[in-house]
Amino acid sequence: MEKLPKIGLPILIVVIILVILLAKSAVTIDSGEAGVLYKTFGGGVVTDEPPLGEGFHVIAPWNKVHVYEVRQQELFEKMKVLSSNGLEIQIDASAWYQPVYGELGNLHQTLGEGYLQRVIQPAIRSAARSVVGRYTPEQLYSSKRDAIQDEIFTETKKILEKQYVQLNEVLVRDVTLPNTIKEAIERKLRQEQESLEYEFRLVTAAKEAEKQIIEAKGKADANKILSASLTDKILQDKGIEATIKLSESSNSKVIVIGSGDSGMPIILGNQ
Repeated sequence: MEKLPKIGLPILIVVIILVILLAKSAVTIDSGEAGVLYKTFGGGVVTDEPPLGEGFHVIAPWNKVHVYEVRQQELFEKMKVLSSNGLEIQIDASAWYQPVYGELGNLHQTLGEGYLQRVIQPAIRSAARSVVGRYTPEQLYSSKRDAIQDEIFTETKKILEKQYVQLNEVLVRDVTLPNTIKEAIERKLRQEQESLEYEFRLVTAAKEAEKQIIEAKGKADANKILSASLTDKILQDKGIEATIKLSESSNSKVIVIGSGDSGMPIILGNQ
């Protein structure tokens, strides 16, 4: 009975040591994350194997796991850049990015967990300065918003091509100009719109006048042709036809033959 506690104490110590080692050896990777294994006695960062995926993992207690978020993430940037004529423009943009999953070990080894500040932010700022510097404030304010967005995306993606980072999209959310420049541009756009409306009214009026001239000319030509075709003989024949039709009517009337101008009949009725 006296020997039992002496035997139990070493066992208890061993159990405690095993629990501590197991706690240090167990790693849980949450959803949307991946782990980079660092082997203390095996060459450091593991780059030739896939990263540790989601779930429970057991590693040697002397090794480490660095956990990275591998979901798409968003970076918001407010940048002051210069236009082609040297005016300061503020660009509000955002970038959608994520680490390249299969290259997570290389990313950790070369850039580390601060890769956003080390490469992504400098890349998008450099691309924005380069792209915006090609355009005037008027172009940035009106028609070229989509163009600069696409160009910033293309140039940023090119910079990040060998940095183990995947750029999915760049969105230009707002372009802010100095108030004086903005007001001048808006005033010019209003004047251009008013000029276009005035030109449209002139064109419409000219077309309407042309239409009326054509219609008047057509009526004149028709009357001229009709007048040329109506001889006295034709009029007399038409008059006789009309007289015959009226004589067949049940209404009472008096027809005086040959009493009208040019010998046309006169019809006297009860109306």
